[in-house]
This record gives sequence, structure tokens and C-alpha cells, in this order.
Amino acid sequence: MPPVSTSLPMRGTFGETMRRDIWWLQPLVVFFGLSAFIVYSTWAAFQGVNYAFGNYLSPFYSPEFFGSSHHALFGPKPSFWAEWLPWSPAFLILWAPGGFRLTCYYYRGAYYKAFWADPPNCSVGEPRKSYLGENSFPLIMQNAHRYFMYLAVLIMVVLTYDAWKGMWFENAATGETSFGLGVGSLVLWVNVILLGSYTFGCHSLRHLVGGRLNVFTGKPVRNAAHNCVTCLNKRHMLFAWMSLVWVGFTDFYIRMLAMGVWVDWRIF
Repeated sequence: MPPVSTSLPMRGTFGETMRRDIWWLQPLVVFFGLSAFIVYSTWAAFQGVNYAFGNYLSPFYSPEFFGSSHHALFGPKPSFWAEWLPWSPAFLILWAPGGFRLTCYYYRGAYYKAFWADPPNCSVGEPRKSYLGENSFPLIMQNAHRYFMYLAVLIMVVLTYDAWKGMWFENAATGETSFGLGVGSLVLWVNVILLGSYTFGCHSLRHLVGGRLNVFTGKPVRNAAHNCVTCLNKRHMLFAWMSLVWVGFTDFYIRMLAMGVWVDWRIF
């Protein structure tokens, strides 16, 4: 059989594609969705006020190491903070969950398309002619995702405790606390469930509990953990977006309560 020579197709120009669907819709929705969250979360973080209401604490500010609310672990603004720097308790904590999402495997693919057009979508021409991958600066820093994952798991423990505290209400007359349930309590618990589903479906966590194994025979605990993480991982994109929207709404809900705009209805 005579040899047959073939050649790869020439690289297309930016936006060139043979796709007939509305391929630009997905990256466009992602662009506006992530942009809206970034703008709101940045604004909320710089406020430094109205982030707590009674037994409720915004997840953007938890754990509150230093701050003006009674949730602060070590009192008010620390003395080592330079006076000329803007101050907010959120500055000490938001970098951890923010880094976890920024380096997330799903979000990388989402914002690479939406913000960098790298590529704009599958089988669509991109504006650059070379590919450096994630082996050079700054994208090599994406490898820190596994370390942010450890911090995210710790934060989930804190947020779960916050949701539990959100079910204990103080009597203004007696100063005693009693168990109850308010709309804010439900908001905090839904936030924990959605964030937990996103965090514990992480690709790095799946590798941690099941990696380096060819078979799970004789390892029932790791097998169960791997199956659990895999189940959540199958819906990682869904939980990524649902948790993103809800954590923003949780901060907004508590902020509205603290400003006196909304009333937190007690269920019992």
C-alpha cells in the first residue's frame, strides 16, 4: 500500500468555526455571571459593616478574626494594620475561598473561555497563535489548587458551626439564648449544603481519597469516600454555580437585615 501523506488543518482566525450552534452564548453567560459576582463580592468585602445580624454572620466574613461584631474571635481591628490601608474583616479570609474557586478545574475552563477567549469555545478559533499551557507563570500557580482545597474544607467546618449558631436566638429581655429557626437559619444551612456539595466534589479531593489505587478491594472506607466524592463531582459545574449564587445571596440577606431593610421571620 503506497504511503499517504496528510497534513493538519491550518489554524483558523479568531472566531472562525464550522459550528452552527450559538457557541458564543455559554461563554457570554459565564462572563456576565462571574463578573456580577466579582463586582458584588468585592463591594461587600470593602464595606466592613452590616455583615452580621444577631446570631447570623455573613460567609464573606467568616471566620471573623478581627472585627466590630460580637462574632470577632480576637477583638477589633488589629494594631498591626497600617492606618493608610483600607480595612475590612473580609480581607483576612476571602483570599482562601477566592483562591479555591479561582484555581478550580471547572472554573479554569469556564473563565479561560469567557475572559481570555482561550479558546472562545470548543472548535472555535482563538486570538493567540501559541500555547504555553499551565507550565509557565502565571498559570503555573493554578497548581496551588490542592492547597486551597485544604483551606476550603476547614472553612466548611467554620460555616457549619455558623449555621448551627444561627439557630440559637438571644432573648433581648433576659439575655438567655434558646433554640429556634428563622428564615436566616435556613439561608445559612442551604449555603452550607451547596458550598459543601461543591467543595467535597472537588477533583483534587477525589484524587486525595482515591488516587494511587488500582483497586479498592480491602479498602472499604476509601472506596466509600471515593464513591461519595465522585457522586458530587459528577455535578461539579451545577454545584459550582448554585453555591456561587447562594453564598452571594446569603451575604446580601444578612446585609439587608443588618441595615433594617428586611425582617427575619421566625418560624419557631
